[in-house]
Amino acid sequence: MQLGFVTALLPEWNLTEILQFAAEEQYDCVEVMCWPIGGEVRKYGGITHVDVLGLDQSRADDILGLCEQHAVGISALGYYPNALSADREEADAAREHLRRVIDAAPLLGLTVVNTFIGADPTQPLEVNFERFTQVWPDLVRHAEDRGVRIAIENCPMLFRDRWPFGTNMARSPHVWRRMFETIPSPNFGLNMDPSHLVMTHIDPIQPIYDFGDHIFHTHAKDMKIDQRKLYEFGSLECAHIAHWGVAKLPGLGDVDWPRWISALTDVGFDGAVCVEVEDDAFTGSLEARLQSLRLSRNVLRGIVM
Repeated sequence: MQLGFVTALLPEWNLTEILQFAAEEQYDCVEVMCWPIGGEVRKYGGITHVDVLGLDQSRADDILGLCEQHAVGISALGYYPNALSADREEADAAREHLRRVIDAAPLLGLTVVNTFIGADPTQPLEVNFERFTQVWPDLVRHAEDRGVRIAIENCPMLFRDRWPFGTNMARSPHVWRRMFETIPSPNFGLNMDPSHLVMTHIDPIQPIYDFGDHIFHTHAKDMKIDQRKLYEFGSLECAHIAHWGVAKLPGLGDVDWPRWISALTDVGFDGAVCVEVEDDAFTGSLEARLQSLRLSRNVLRGIVM
């Protein structure tokens, strides 16, 4: 396995600065954000460290040269929009840019692109799943034709204005099974993040055994369940608003990281484990964010070899 981090944490740095820091802190790789410049602005979104528009082999070779210089690889390209948005303009733009990110991956010698399925939060699962069957087969074929694997992160994107469905349908084993039955492609899989499973009260270990062949990439983010607040507000109140579910650095929440990594080794996973920092206790300044990556490395380096 390779230990990396998600570059969304460092929007003020360019890729050269990020690779230099990763090398200094003994990270093996980074997941590089590829949002369209001037596009969506939201927390941890809209960040561009590789601009895929107009990317040609010459520019890609320059990026690969930087990676070689610092001995830090790119685990995947990341772009997390809502391709099933009820806003047709938003959905069309998301799908078009996702195709461009997929096109860029082979230029960089990459085989994995991380993203969301998307959803209309005002509609139930069956309506969203029908839309999925109309939209996603073509996107997966686009990836297949280019030798790229699409890894869907399991973040439900649940917030007050998106409660209770969220804007990413791919949130549970039940949905994953239906997704993979509908699109039985070896190029269609998961970017597994255990924190979202903990938040939704799903065992984060068993899905590794059930979906091991579909895990192309992973995120290392922890989740702390505040039992007192969960008791006070209940699970029908949005976790991020009632604060009964709080994103934390690896080792500061409820994920059993040795068991989780052990399960990945059991199913033969040999890809990237990329730290994703969304812990508000460490996002107040650049130095705090850099420290969060150092602390996360200290927790994971001994078990991700």
